[in-house]
Amino acid sequence: MNISININGETVTRDVEPRTLLVHFIRDTPGLTGTHWGCDTSNCGACVVQMDGQPLKSCTALAAMCEGHEIRTVEALEVDGKLDPIQQGFHEKHALQCGFCTPGMLMTTRALLDENPDPTEAEIRMAISGSICRCTGYQNIVAAVRWAAENAEAEVQS
Repeated sequence: MNISININGETVTRDVEPRTLLVHFIRDTPGLTGTHWGCDTSNCGACVVQMDGQPLKSCTALAAMCEGHEIRTVEALEVDGKLDPIQQGFHEKHALQCGFCTPGMLMTTRALLDENPDPTEAEIRMAISGSICRCTGYQNIVAAVRWAAENAEAEVQS
């Protein structure tokens, strides 16, 4: 079947098998490999993207189901050489180690901050509860989200 999906503001069209997962469509078609493919069971959260502004585990969605929706990947966070505050927060607060979960965590927490610009620690922990990080212990991730919330208007550079 032929599908077209808007990914990061660009329409991507491809013939796919009906069973093609969104994570594979994103990685294979436009070559956006920032979206990680981890567990293939929707447990880890490494594959989180945003669909219409909401976090979505892209290993749980068929690409064909996403036609007509706006998909945003981690590659869309940095604009014109400027990091998104959530990316800068992860840097400032050392919220990553191996980096495998980071794209999913960034997309999940970006959606949280878009909906709630000043989340509590409990709200942050609830938002990231669907994502597994085996390295950090989560404390620095929570601190990074708080940093981003407090510095949302700051001009951050890569």
